[in-house]
Amino acid sequence: MQSRIVRIIFIILGSISLALGAIGATLPVLPTTPFLLLTLFCYAKGSQKFHDWFMRTYLYKKHLESFVTNRSLTLKTKLSILIFASSMLIISFILVDNIYVRILILFLVCFKYFYFFKFIKTTPKEKK
Repeated sequence: MQSRIVRIIFIILGSISLALGAIGATLPVLPTTPFLLLTLFCYAKGSQKFHDWFMRTYLYKKHLESFVTNRSLTLKTKLSILIFASSMLIISFILVDNIYVRILILFLVCFKYFYFFKFIKTTPKEKK
């Protein structure tokens, strides 16, 4: 059984992540899905009540439900996650001077794309 402090920390982290995910739903610069996945994880660890509430929200149903139930994402969602993560890795690649770290970053970029397109199904675009 987790201590109360740890559960509170998970709830706080989940709430921060939810806020960032909600902002990302309206701003194209910030990704939505990774933050909402983190919210789902944190709320699951922190509180059954928060977890159940989040699973009933529009954000969950629009951005995560297909992934959780079918292990699939729309192409748009996949690309938004991949492009944001790749841009962060590219910035790191440019700023770092160590050849071994650069090789590791290149491996991560390649592995990320391989994993997303090999193991996560692509669902058709959702109708509004």
